[in-house]
Amino acid sequence: MTDPLALHVPSGVEHVFVYGTLRRGAANDITRLQPPPVFIGMARLRGRMYGFGGYPGVVLDDTADWVEGEVYRFAPDLEPVLDGIEELYPEQRDEYLKRVVDVEVGRQRLRCLVYELNPRYAEGREPLSPGDWLLHAAHCA
Repeated sequence: MTDPLALHVPSGVEHVFVYGTLRRGAANDITRLQPPPVFIGMARLRGRMYGFGGYPGVVLDDTADWVEGEVYRFAPDLEPVLDGIEELYPEQRDEYLKRVVDVEVGRQRLRCLVYELNPRYAEGREPLSPGDWLLHAAHCA
């Protein structure tokens, strides 16, 4: 039997941009995970956010509006946990794609891990506006 950890592919970065249920106060609040990540700041990137009931997905697009989120510095041991939440490992679903992109954090740009929605899951859906999951979730509650 294959060791599921052997399927995990590290991103090689130490920051993650979270935009949905991993944000502070949301269902999968990243600050509750172990080893605990360190909050760096509020951040944003360009993309289109889509809602799927209890969680969002973002398709990266440099020509789209801003998607709001948070950036955390994380230990390498946390990355397989994040992959598990996004069902990249060990389940190996294709709903999310692991990307490394530049993210605006205040006046600086950081290379961050981002879990991008596979664009085929956005087909036929209207993007959410604004691109802030916490605002959308509060409005729909």
